Amino acid sequence: MARSNHKMIRAKAKRVAIPRDFRTVGQLGKRGRGEVGRSNETGFFSPPEDWHEPQGDTGAGYRVVTQDPGEGFVHVVTEQDIRERLAQLPAWMIQPLEVVQLSRLTRKKLSFPCYGMQWGSALYLYPMDEALVEYFFTPPRPAQVVEAKMYGATWEEEGESEWRLNWTKDAIRDFYLNNVLIHELGHLLDNRNTSYVDRERYAEWFAIEYGYRPTRRESLAAQAAKKVVRRHHSS
Repeated sequence: MARSNHKMIRAKAKRVAIPRDFRTVGQLGKRGRGEVGRSNETGFFSPPEDWHEPQGDTGAGYRVVTQDPGEGFVHVVTEQDIRERLAQLPAWMIQPLEVVQLSRLTRKKLSFPCYGMQWGSALYLYPMDEALVEYFFTPPRPAQVVEAKMYGATWEEEGESEWRLNWTKDAIRDFYLNNVLIHELGHLLDNRNTSYVDRERYAEWFAIEYGYRPTRRESLAAQAAKKVVRRHHSS
Protein backbone atom coordinates (compact mmCIF):
# COMPACT_ATOMS: atom_id res chain seq x y z
CA MET A 1 0.00 0.00 0.00
CA ALA A 2 1.33 3.41 -0.79
CA ARG A 3 1.47 6.45 1.40
CA SER A 4 0.36 9.81 0.21
CA ASN A 5 2.61 12.59 -0.98
CA HIS A 6 3.66 14.75 1.92
CA LYS A 7 6.56 16.60 3.41
CA MET A 8 8.29 15.02 6.37
CA ILE A 9 8.44 17.62 9.12
CA ARG A 10 10.98 17.69 11.92
CA ALA A 11 10.27 19.30 15.28
CA LYS A 12 12.73 18.57 18.05
CA ALA A 13 13.80 15.37 16.27
CA LYS A 14 10.20 14.27 15.75
CA ARG A 15 9.28 12.72 12.45
CA VAL A 16 5.75 13.27 11.22
CA ALA A 17 3.98 10.38 9.61
CA ILE A 18 1.51 10.50 6.74
CA PRO A 19 -1.80 9.09 5.63
CA ARG A 20 -2.31 5.53 4.55
CA ASP A 21 -4.20 6.32 1.37
CA PHE A 22 -3.36 8.56 -1.57
CA ARG A 23 -4.27 12.15 -0.79
CA THR A 24 -3.30 15.61 -1.85
CA VAL A 25 0.16 16.97 -1.29
CA GLY A 26 0.56 18.43 2.17
CA GLN A 27 -2.05 16.37 3.98
CA LEU A 28 -0.47 14.78 7.02
CA GLY A 29 -1.45 11.76 9.01
CA LYS A 30 -0.49 8.16 9.48
CA ARG A 31 2.31 6.52 7.59
CA GLY A 32 0.09 4.62 5.24
CA ARG A 33 0.89 1.46 3.45
CA GLY A 34 -0.20 0.72 -0.07
CA GLU A 35 0.50 -0.65 -3.46
CA VAL A 36 1.85 1.63 -6.14
CA GLY A 37 3.49 1.40 -9.47
CA ARG A 38 5.84 3.87 -11.08
CA SER A 39 4.10 7.08 -11.98
CA ASN A 40 4.37 6.58 -15.73
CA GLU A 41 2.53 3.29 -15.40
CA THR A 42 -0.27 4.05 -12.97
CA GLY A 43 -0.58 7.80 -12.75
CA PHE A 44 0.29 7.65 -9.04
CA PHE A 45 3.44 9.05 -7.55
CA SER A 46 5.73 6.47 -6.01
CA PRO A 47 8.92 6.77 -3.99
CA PRO A 48 12.30 6.35 -5.66
CA GLU A 49 13.10 2.67 -5.35
CA ASP A 50 15.44 -0.08 -6.51
CA TRP A 51 12.73 -1.79 -8.50
CA HIS A 52 13.00 -5.53 -9.08
CA GLU A 53 11.63 -6.32 -12.51
CA PRO A 54 9.67 -9.60 -12.69
CA GLN A 55 11.96 -12.34 -13.97
CA GLY A 56 9.38 -15.05 -14.43
CA ASP A 57 11.25 -17.43 -12.14
CA THR A 58 8.42 -17.80 -9.62
CA GLY A 59 8.30 -21.10 -7.83
CA ALA A 60 12.10 -21.24 -7.62
CA GLY A 61 12.15 -19.64 -4.18
CA TYR A 62 12.03 -15.94 -3.42
CA ARG A 63 15.02 -13.78 -2.49
CA VAL A 64 15.21 -11.45 0.49
CA VAL A 65 17.24 -8.29 -0.12
CA THR A 66 18.25 -6.27 2.94
CA GLN A 67 19.42 -2.69 2.51
CA ASP A 68 20.81 -0.41 5.19
CA PRO A 69 17.72 1.26 6.73
CA GLY A 70 19.22 4.75 6.74
CA GLU A 71 20.35 7.07 9.51
CA GLY A 72 17.84 7.25 12.35
CA PHE A 73 15.76 4.36 11.04
CA VAL A 74 15.60 0.66 11.79
CA HIS A 75 14.21 -2.44 10.10
CA VAL A 76 11.71 -3.95 12.52
CA VAL A 77 11.81 -7.45 11.00
CA THR A 78 14.65 -9.64 9.73
CA GLU A 79 15.05 -11.99 6.78
CA GLN A 80 14.55 -14.91 9.15
CA ASP A 81 11.33 -13.33 10.49
CA ILE A 82 10.01 -12.96 6.95
CA ARG A 83 10.88 -16.48 5.88
CA GLU A 84 9.42 -18.04 8.99
CA ARG A 85 6.18 -16.07 8.64
CA LEU A 86 5.70 -16.81 4.94
CA ALA A 87 6.49 -20.48 5.54
CA GLN A 88 3.29 -20.66 7.60
CA LEU A 89 1.19 -19.89 4.51
CA PRO A 90 0.07 -22.38 1.85
CA ALA A 91 2.72 -22.92 -0.83
CA TRP A 92 0.48 -21.59 -3.60
CA MET A 93 0.41 -18.17 -1.95
CA ILE A 94 4.19 -17.87 -2.09
CA GLN A 95 4.61 -19.31 -5.59
CA PRO A 96 4.31 -15.96 -7.48
CA LEU A 97 6.70 -14.15 -5.12
CA GLU A 98 10.22 -13.41 -6.39
CA VAL A 99 11.67 -10.77 -4.03
CA VAL A 100 11.06 -9.31 -0.59
CA GLN A 101 13.18 -6.22 -0.01
CA LEU A 102 13.86 -4.48 3.28
CA SER A 103 14.41 -1.08 1.71
CA ARG A 104 16.52 1.88 2.71
CA LEU A 105 14.72 5.10 3.63
CA THR A 106 16.45 7.98 1.85
CA ARG A 107 15.78 11.72 1.92
CA LYS A 108 13.79 11.45 -1.32
CA LYS A 109 11.74 8.55 -0.01
CA LEU A 110 10.75 10.60 3.03
CA SER A 111 8.43 12.49 0.69
CA PHE A 112 6.55 9.26 -0.08
CA PRO A 113 6.91 7.14 3.07
CA CYS A 114 5.02 3.89 3.49
CA TYR A 115 5.13 0.78 5.62
CA GLY A 116 5.15 -1.46 2.60
CA MET A 117 4.59 -1.66 -1.12
CA GLN A 118 3.96 -4.24 -3.84
CA TRP A 119 5.11 -3.95 -7.42
CA GLY A 120 5.24 -6.79 -9.90
CA SER A 121 6.47 -9.95 -8.18
CA ALA A 122 8.25 -8.06 -5.40
CA LEU A 123 7.27 -6.79 -1.97
CA TYR A 124 9.01 -3.84 -0.31
CA LEU A 125 9.05 -3.22 3.45
CA TYR A 126 10.26 0.13 4.79
CA PRO A 127 12.02 0.94 8.07
CA MET A 128 10.63 2.80 11.04
CA ASP A 129 12.01 5.71 13.00
CA GLU A 130 14.32 4.13 15.57
CA ALA A 131 12.26 5.69 18.38
CA LEU A 132 9.23 3.67 17.19
CA VAL A 133 7.03 6.74 17.60
CA GLU A 134 4.92 8.41 14.90
CA TYR A 135 3.52 11.95 15.12
CA PHE A 136 0.31 13.32 13.61
CA PHE A 137 -1.38 16.69 13.20
CA THR A 138 -4.90 15.22 13.01
CA PRO A 139 -6.68 12.91 15.46
CA PRO A 140 -6.71 9.22 14.53
CA ARG A 141 -9.73 7.88 12.71
CA PRO A 142 -11.72 5.19 14.55
CA ALA A 143 -10.30 2.52 12.24
CA GLN A 144 -6.76 3.64 13.12
CA VAL A 145 -7.50 3.42 16.83
CA VAL A 146 -8.90 -0.09 16.41
CA GLU A 147 -5.96 -1.23 14.29
CA ALA A 148 -3.41 0.12 16.76
CA LYS A 149 -5.14 -1.70 19.59
CA MET A 150 -5.20 -4.93 17.57
CA TYR A 151 -1.42 -4.94 17.35
CA GLY A 152 -0.56 -3.47 20.74
CA ALA A 153 0.24 0.14 19.80
CA THR A 154 -1.16 3.08 21.75
CA TRP A 155 -2.39 6.52 20.71
CA GLU A 156 -1.68 9.54 22.88
CA GLU A 157 -2.77 13.16 22.53
CA GLU A 158 0.40 15.14 23.18
CA GLY A 159 -0.81 18.69 22.74
CA GLU A 160 -3.00 20.95 20.66
CA SER A 161 -3.32 19.42 17.19
CA GLU A 162 -0.67 16.79 17.87
CA TRP A 163 -1.04 13.07 18.46
CA ARG A 164 1.52 10.32 18.75
CA LEU A 165 1.37 6.62 18.00
CA ASN A 166 3.65 4.62 20.27
CA TRP A 167 4.97 1.20 19.27
CA THR A 168 6.98 -1.34 21.19
CA LYS A 169 9.46 -3.63 19.45
CA ASP A 170 7.09 -6.57 19.79
CA ALA A 171 4.07 -4.59 18.62
CA ILE A 172 5.67 -3.17 15.48
CA ARG A 173 7.20 -6.55 14.61
CA ASP A 174 3.77 -8.13 14.98
CA PHE A 175 2.23 -5.41 12.82
CA TYR A 176 4.77 -5.81 10.01
CA LEU A 177 4.73 -9.61 9.95
CA ASN A 178 1.00 -10.14 10.37
CA ASN A 179 -0.38 -7.08 8.64
CA VAL A 180 1.96 -5.18 6.33
CA LEU A 181 3.73 -8.21 4.83
CA ILE A 182 0.53 -10.20 4.40
CA HIS A 183 -1.34 -7.17 3.06
CA GLU A 184 1.24 -6.64 0.33
CA LEU A 185 1.19 -10.33 -0.52
CA GLY A 186 -2.58 -10.00 -0.88
CA HIS A 187 -2.02 -7.34 -3.53
CA LEU A 188 0.37 -9.66 -5.35
CA LEU A 189 -2.19 -12.47 -5.40
CA ASP A 190 -5.15 -10.27 -6.38
CA ASN A 191 -5.69 -10.95 -10.08
CA ARG A 192 -9.37 -10.03 -10.08
CA ASN A 193 -9.81 -6.48 -8.80
CA THR A 194 -8.67 -3.50 -10.85
CA SER A 195 -9.82 -0.38 -9.01
CA TYR A 196 -7.70 1.04 -6.20
CA VAL A 197 -10.56 0.87 -3.70
CA ASP A 198 -11.42 -2.75 -4.50
CA ARG A 199 -7.79 -3.83 -4.37
CA GLU A 200 -7.29 -2.13 -1.02
CA ARG A 201 -10.44 -3.73 0.34
CA TYR A 202 -9.26 -7.16 -0.78
CA ALA A 203 -5.76 -6.70 0.65
CA GLU A 204 -7.17 -5.54 3.99
CA TRP A 205 -9.39 -8.63 4.13
CA PHE A 206 -6.46 -10.86 3.15
CA ALA A 207 -4.28 -9.41 5.93
CA ILE A 208 -6.96 -10.04 8.56
CA GLU A 209 -7.84 -13.52 7.30
CA TYR A 210 -4.32 -14.85 6.78
CA GLY A 211 -2.27 -12.55 9.02
CA TYR A 212 -4.12 -11.40 12.11
CA ARG A 213 -6.66 -14.14 12.84
CA PRO A 214 -4.39 -17.20 12.60
CA THR A 215 -1.79 -15.68 14.91
CA ARG A 216 -4.44 -14.67 17.45
CA ARG A 217 -5.85 -18.18 17.51
CA GLU A 218 -2.35 -19.48 18.23
CA SER A 219 -1.88 -16.89 20.97
CA LEU A 220 -5.19 -17.75 22.64
CA ALA A 221 -4.38 -21.45 22.48
CA ALA A 222 -0.99 -20.84 24.09
CA GLN A 223 -2.58 -18.75 26.85
CA ALA A 224 -5.15 -21.47 27.51
CA ALA A 225 -2.40 -24.10 27.69
CA LYS A 226 -0.49 -22.03 30.25
CA LYS A 227 -3.61 -21.74 32.42
CA VAL A 228 -4.05 -25.51 32.35
CA VAL A 229 -0.42 -26.03 33.36
CA ARG A 230 -0.78 -23.56 36.23
CA ARG A 231 -3.92 -25.28 37.48
CA HIS A 232 -2.19 -28.66 37.41
CA HIS A 233 0.84 -27.30 39.23
CA SER A 234 -1.30 -25.73 41.94
CA SER A 235 -3.34 -28.86 42.62
